[in-house]
Amino acid sequence: MVQQSVSLSVEIPEELHSSVQHYLDVHSGWGQDRLFCAALSLFLMQNGVTHRQVSRIYLDSLFGQQPEITTASMPSNA
Repeated sequence: MVQQSVSLSVEIPEELHSSVQHYLDVHSGWGQDRLFCAALSLFLMQNGVTHRQVSRIYLDSLFGQQPEITTASMPSNA
């Protein structure tokens, strides 16, 4: 199954960015996309979202699986 991907542009606190960068520097098997997919899907599951695909994305990102993704760019509301 091919998943669609949406590009996001977000602002985060500098301290959080520094922590993310440090984590990625230390854990070479992780990339920014994988980290954010894992974090967002875990947040959603912990807050009551029960969609099977969200769980699948979390597990895939946690264990380093890369599903086939097609990218769709989403315009920002800035």
